[in-house]
Amino acid sequence: MSWDVLLLRLPDDLTSVQEIPADHTPDSLGRRRDVLAAVTQACPEADLSDPAWGEVSGSTWSIELNIGSEDPVGSIMLHIRGSGDDALTPVFRLAEALRCKVLDCAEGDLIAPGQASGWHTFQQFRDRVVGPSQ
Repeated sequence: MSWDVLLLRLPDDLTSVQEIPADHTPDSLGRRRDVLAAVTQACPEADLSDPAWGEVSGSTWSIELNIGSEDPVGSIMLHIRGSGDDALTPVFRLAEALRCKVLDCAEGDLIAPGQASGWHTFQQFRDRVVGPSQ
């Protein structure tokens, strides 16, 4: 079970998914090699031995990076597991490096640094359903 967030390019002035025009098509994140380089720069600890599915790990959490194999890369889905607000640090480092917005797929809206309510809600739900994260 994971908390999923999507990194995608949206105009800088957007703060909510309600502001996205119905006909808007996000720009790509760029060429695959450039995206992988940006991931490595933002998170040097990232394991990109499988460049389609990278991973970043902390002491109490892990993040799978679903980069995919398309070139150019359209977006990156992050599957976050574990606990601790420090799991959000690499999420926003990646978003900044890739000039992306972060979409909380569970709550259905954009989040910014310091906004952890979706992550907290996910952990509470997970703990009720499958027990606390180890």
